Amino acid sequence: MLNQNQTPLVDAIKACAARSHAAFYTPGHKGGRGIAQSLADLLGNSVFAADLTELANLDNLSAPQGVIQQAQELAAAAFGAGRTWFLVNGSTCGVEAAILATCGAGDKIILPRNVHSSAIAGLIVSGAMPIFLNPEYDPVLDIAHSITPDAVQAALQQHPDAKAVLTVYPTYYGVCGDLEAIAQITHQYNIPLLVDEAHGAHFTFHPELPTSALAAGADLTVQSTHKVLGAMTQASMLHIQGNRIDVDKVSKALQLLQSTSPSYVLLASLDAARQQMAVFGKELMSRTLHLANEARERISQIAGLSVLHSHRISPGFAALDQTRLTVTVSGLGITGFAAEEILDEKLGVVAEFASLQHLTFIISLGNKPADIEQLVQGFTQLVEITPTYPQVNREIETNFAYFRELSPREAFFADSEILPVEQTGDRICAEIVCPYPPGIPVIMPGEVITKPALEYLQHIQSLGGFITGCADTSLRSLKVVKK
Repeated sequence: MLNQNQTPLVDAIKACAARSHAAFYTPGHKGGRGIAQSLADLLGNSVFAADLTELANLDNLSAPQGVIQQAQELAAAAFGAGRTWFLVNGSTCGVEAAILATCGAGDKIILPRNVHSSAIAGLIVSGAMPIFLNPEYDPVLDIAHSITPDAVQAALQQHPDAKAVLTVYPTYYGVCGDLEAIAQITHQYNIPLLVDEAHGAHFTFHPELPTSALAAGADLTVQSTHKVLGAMTQASMLHIQGNRIDVDKVSKALQLLQSTSPSYVLLASLDAARQQMAVFGKELMSRTLHLANEARERISQIAGLSVLHSHRISPGFAALDQTRLTVTVSGLGITGFAAEEILDEKLGVVAEFASLQHLTFIISLGNKPADIEQLVQGFTQLVEITPTYPQVNREIETNFAYFRELSPREAFFADSEILPVEQTGDRICAEIVCPYPPGIPVIMPGEVITKPALEYLQHIQSLGGFITGCADTSLRSLKVVKK
């Protein structure tokens, strides 16, 4: 029986850091003695003592047999997995590894069009051919939700040779689709269901949260432990269960994609975050849910504002993570980008991300009642301030069609040229172009560049959004496949 109070990796790092010895191994700062004073002043000295390399007692992330293996086994038990891998390159490398371990060049994979850019990178690395499904779209809120079981069923009937299905659960807005039904349909074709659960690492630990991906039947799930739990930024986990996925292929994929010099500070944070949630998770999530519900109730009573509620359940919207708060500000006559700027610069409240009509906030185990009070007061003052700001026309097409000419890999590695953006209409894109956050590509390699897509990107940019992924983030030019 595993003891979830244990932290084998944290304990081993602590012992190594405390051992008196002459160090002739990496990193070069030697326990902090050679670190720049400005960084030591910022972080203190103890973190550098724990910044170690793969010493004899600290195991090896690529082929763990000691304390890393023990820590991963504890994590698998805590999160309900058959096996767990620690990730130091974020959920990005986990999503890429999931695709690489299940799909080869030319293999079909079914996935939603609103996937994170990491999934597109996985397609480029693997050479897999995407069969994109349009997620359910809420035209009132201008939000894309999840793909539906019916859409997955239809896609598998049309493409029975697909090697895997990948979905996003939850979305950036906290919306969960009917994952259990999608899993059942996927398994009828004896292929694995892969889940980008980057924002759902906490689901396992409280009955009032949505069902975790593994409990719903997923074969593989990738979680950003750092996004909603207590791990450090970039520290994530990949979990699998069942026998539909080759364990060795996952390990080899991660060896290709992860650093050969993993940060033991990040690994230790995963071990500690697992122990914290396994022992105190329900208590911590109960407190977090209480704070989130208080914020949702109070903000929904402020004139001109509304919040995303679970009662909007519809196709593609089976449940809502109540710790994710999305506030619609368009009733004030301003965009989410303008509201984000006011709250940040004038009122000391920083959102996770903004979109045309909304602001989204992550309420987690690290938030306190004072944070909720400041959030509510910030919105109260925002309502008073906004009449002095110019009103913005938000009428722009956001739910447009996509046309694929090449696989993402073919387009990414094809001969390309850079053209002024006004000359790229109807050309095949050779790079990823997406507003960030949430990091969902509007145009990706292999797709035809359309006028509505360009207008949407330019509109987002004009309102204060950021465009990433492409070489020219000013969006004055784009890289396209040569004719």
